[in-house]
Amino acid sequence: MSIATTISPFANEPFVDFKLEENRQAMEAAIAKAKASLNAEYPLRIGAEKIFTEDKIKSVNPGNLDEVVGYVSKANRELAEKAMNVALETFETWKKVPAAERAGYLFKAAKLMRDRKHEFSATMILESGKNYAEADADTAEAIDFLEFYGREMLRLSNINETMPLTKVAGEDNKLRYIPLGVGIVIPPWNFPLAICVGMTAAAIVSGNTVLLKPASTTPVIAHKFVELMEEVGLPPGVINYIPGSGAEVGDYLTGHPKTRFVSFTGSKEVGLHISRLAAETAPGQIWIKRLVAEMGGKDGIVVDETADLDAAAQAIVASAFGFQGQKCSAGSRAFIVESVYDAVVEKVATLTKQLEIGLPELNYAAGPVIDQSSYRKILDYIEIGKEEGRLIAGGSKADGNGYYIQPTVFADVDGKARIMQEEIFGPVLAIGKAKDWREAIALYNDTEFGLTGSFFSKEEARIEEALETMHCGNLYVNRKCTGALVGAHPFGGFNMSGTDSKAGGHDYLLLFTQAKAVSVKE
Repeated sequence: MSIATTISPFANEPFVDFKLEENRQAMEAAIAKAKASLNAEYPLRIGAEKIFTEDKIKSVNPGNLDEVVGYVSKANRELAEKAMNVALETFETWKKVPAAERAGYLFKAAKLMRDRKHEFSATMILESGKNYAEADADTAEAIDFLEFYGREMLRLSNINETMPLTKVAGEDNKLRYIPLGVGIVIPPWNFPLAICVGMTAAAIVSGNTVLLKPASTTPVIAHKFVELMEEVGLPPGVINYIPGSGAEVGDYLTGHPKTRFVSFTGSKEVGLHISRLAAETAPGQIWIKRLVAEMGGKDGIVVDETADLDAAAQAIVASAFGFQGQKCSAGSRAFIVESVYDAVVEKVATLTKQLEIGLPELNYAAGPVIDQSSYRKILDYIEIGKEEGRLIAGGSKADGNGYYIQPTVFADVDGKARIMQEEIFGPVLAIGKAKDWREAIALYNDTEFGLTGSFFSKEEARIEEALETMHCGNLYVNRKCTGALVGAHPFGGFNMSGTDSKAGGHDYLLLFTQAKAVSVKE
């Protein structure tokens, strides 16, 4: 059965319209199929070996704690070292594979993932707590990354024809982009397919081999991606799947003298820790390790008095509570000019209270947060918020056999308050008042982060100034601050939000290559 879709004008892969009965039924069937694999065991993949270990990661459905999505074998340092050696050996042959052939594996994987789109989405619904639309968008982005980075590798391999060097009489001069070596890929749990696929695909299509250490809360969906790459014929050892402890396996590999680069997406704290480890030179290391890091955000939306207030309120709620606010791009702050402040606050409160909470597999708008640690942390921040602002929606845990929290909104919050400054990574929104739009922008900029932002206004002069002065890597006007699309919105942020490595952009593959200029005298 073909998937009926609503085609986005920007996305390569269309989004599925779940208002159509046939699509809803197809997703329900995929979820039922995924549930048939509950409690399955998954091995490590090191080269051609599938290794089952006694020590395992237990992946639990955050929306139904009685369900175990899978038991995933867990690597230790000995196995991590084995994977490193396999990756080093494989690199010597993989780096010689023509770029077009490497890209071909990505294109084949994109086709198969497109054919089985609901199967991948269903696993994420059970393992990460995404509803249908959020999971579908995640899978669509994964497909887009495969297609985009495959095309980008073809472009780079043809760079001398498309962007020739300055001619010098008597010389043939060319620029070659060659791979770096073995990299450590550490993706996050909040986009457990899209970012995992994007980071890994970019590295391998550039000619590198990788050690993939998925997030411990979402290792099953990562394993399904690795299985897919094996199915399309990717040579063993190009991707080595080694889930494990960050303290044991992650730190060991980050500090390893043979690690050439680390590609990381996650929190500011972990990112800075990795940065420190990678900066140290281990005995036998002959290069400066490259770090590609996308870290946290404390993103916000600014609304002036000329804005479409209904559109602004809808964007604030969508940005704050999409996937329970568990996005680095989530709009967890909003600054409204005082003349329309009360009106916008009322609209936001009303929309938030309309969000229904429940099981992701039943496609509720609001689902669980990822795990017990996040659950406790977010509830602690809500208590802090009750001292720092005026509670206008939510404010407590929600019913259900999982990590459910009410979408929560605080108004009248000072710009220096903790819930305005610290990344909560959950369904908590803080709203502040500004005397005018310039003060609102200043309040928005008052953060150590700089990932995404939105500005709502109908005044062109104000929009132009906002585009210049709002300090973030991805700035949107009159739309929500989440939902970056591959190729349309290259994604990455400033300051403590990371290295501003623009995923889904035309310069991203350069981070996984090194440029070699060659000159031959004629």
